Amino acid sequence: MVSLHVQAIVFDMDGTLVDSTGVVEQVWGEFAARYGVDVEQLFAFSHGRQAIDTVRRFLPDLDDSAHWGISDGLQADELLRLDGIVEIGGAEVFFRGIPASRVALVTSAPRELASRRMAAAGMEFPRVTITSEDVALGKPHPEGYLSAASRLGVDPSDVVVFEDAPAGIAAARASGATVVVVGPGTGGDFRVDDYRALTVTADDSGLTISGLTPA
Repeated sequence: MVSLHVQAIVFDMDGTLVDSTGVVEQVWGEFAARYGVDVEQLFAFSHGRQAIDTVRRFLPDLDDSAHWGISDGLQADELLRLDGIVEIGGAEVFFRGIPASRVALVTSAPRELASRRMAAAGMEFPRVTITSEDVALGKPHPEGYLSAASRLGVDPSDVVVFEDAPAGIAAARASGATVVVVGPGTGGDFRVDDYRALTVTADDSGLTISGLTPA
């Protein structure tokens, strides 16, 4: 295991800080059944992406007003389904150890849903949070991560991003950040199962993360 020195830490939310898998798969499984979509292909594509991008991908014959109507309905449904949402192991303690001026959240969820899921998992909502409303292009485009680095006042090369989904990993890498994959995914510089073996210390020179495993 190794240590990493950076200026800021940026997190994805679902699957990275918050375990919302059961809720997400329930809502999107119902979508798949309703529209005759292959559920495995749907899950493989949708993880880490904005809902509107997934609806467009799997219902290409509808016009965009219909896409937005379906997407808005799915997200309204998700707002009501918070039971069973918990933190990824050790996430709250690790997250709490990072100064507020050096941490951000970049999620494909809309702001209200992100706020509710973080609260349900017992996580603080960071001052710098980039949600679906804040970007023109969702993951795998790097806009969200570039925006977070800018708002934190650091160069993206001095940021470490914690991510779990292929679309998010691609976005983080394209931003120039160092990438830590949470869980079984691939494509990062480092990986962890969760946060229980990690520590973070802060001083005037930045942040030191210890306990990382090279990918």
